[in-house]
Amino acid sequence: MGEAAGLAARIRRGDVKVGVIGLGYVGLPLARAFVEKGVPVLGFDVDPAKIARLREGQSYIGHIDGEVVRSMRAKGFDATADFGRLDEPDAILICVPTPLTDSRDPDLSYVVQSTRAIAAKLRPGQLVVLESTTYPGTTRDVVLPILAETGLKLGEDFLLAFSPEREDPGNPDFSAPTIPKVVGGVDAASGEAAEALYSRIVVRVVPVSTAEVAEACKILENTYRAVNIALVNELKVLYDRMGIDVWEVIEAAKSKPFGFQAFYPGPGLGGHCIPIDPFYLTWVARKHGMATRFIELAGEINTSMPGYVVDRVADVLNDLGKPVRGSKILILGMAYKKDVDDPRESPGFELMELLIKKGAEVEYNDPHIPKLPLMRKYPDLGMSSRELTPEFLRSRDCVLIATNHSAYDWPSIVAEAPLIVDTRNALRGIDGPAKIVRA
Repeated sequence: MGEAAGLAARIRRGDVKVGVIGLGYVGLPLARAFVEKGVPVLGFDVDPAKIARLREGQSYIGHIDGEVVRSMRAKGFDATADFGRLDEPDAILICVPTPLTDSRDPDLSYVVQSTRAIAAKLRPGQLVVLESTTYPGTTRDVVLPILAETGLKLGEDFLLAFSPEREDPGNPDFSAPTIPKVVGGVDAASGEAAEALYSRIVVRVVPVSTAEVAEACKILENTYRAVNIALVNELKVLYDRMGIDVWEVIEAAKSKPFGFQAFYPGPGLGGHCIPIDPFYLTWVARKHGMATRFIELAGEINTSMPGYVVDRVADVLNDLGKPVRGSKILILGMAYKKDVDDPRESPGFELMELLIKKGAEVEYNDPHIPKLPLMRKYPDLGMSSRELTPEFLRSRDCVLIATNHSAYDWPSIVAEAPLIVDTRNALRGIDGPAKIVRA
């Protein structure tokens, strides 16, 4: 029997130290969940600025404040950019991004780099868990061979599992400890140890038979959302042409107590999961000789929504005798969803780029994003959030609501802005002098 055999028992006794690679919107809340239960955590990140802020008791994530970080530090959390310390934890959780390439193929470079760093320090008695969303087969076919190159043996010397993250940043009702955790091991011993580990911090662990089932589960969850959002986005365009309010239709449909779940249209999809993860399944389907037409159609509809919104802005301005070129347009909300500071894949950037290409003078306001960060797909505009003074609102030709943050004083905005294009139904039931158009 190797060192791995007794790991599950050690975890149950509480004799375990956890390492978390990637201290972003997934990794940092996960680290918090462990230290809150008395499990010491060593966090790893390639960004030394993040490490410095954490060690100073500061946060860089909007819904986790500095007091939380300081409490974590007092309870056994430390952070480092030194990946040579990966032999210290007994369980290492990989929480790094899995973006798409320009050709919409999976980009597993961050996963591979993290796994190679683990392999360089892998010792007998360690459990490795991949949490990054990916296609079924990644843990067994990509991660395992790198770890096996060390000469250590799965099941005897080390253990390996997949457990998909289910974070919903900004959701006050659910956090890492209150969301059931799906766990699948590459072998039975790995699944058992991973189940024991997560049982220490979450309300319920859902064990499945293999890592592939756990990987496929996460892809299903995100594809389900992407397809249903595409459906209501397409209906929004249709119902608009028919003079029907899609938001009122959805509210009416919600009254059915079975067989319907409400999804809402918007200016496009954002965040790191829903716009990206379904294409992982599309990619692996091609390898198996299949075309996932449903998923690809949903992707086409969702990615077309910023263009639809910009066309609506152009039409409304045209009705007022104004061209888009030279018009002063203010975008409200650059985060991808309400009440968060996460700009990843936010449709706001696409809206801004399309409007600028049409010659508009575009500025933005977002109480959670004081300065636009550098984004991989978009030029660095060096733009900062503008203050919503009455004078500034009155000076805009159009205000475009892209994200409906709770911090916005909608009645005041309606009272001052001459024209508002609302993509989020934020102004439902609010009256004022502004011309309001839904898009």
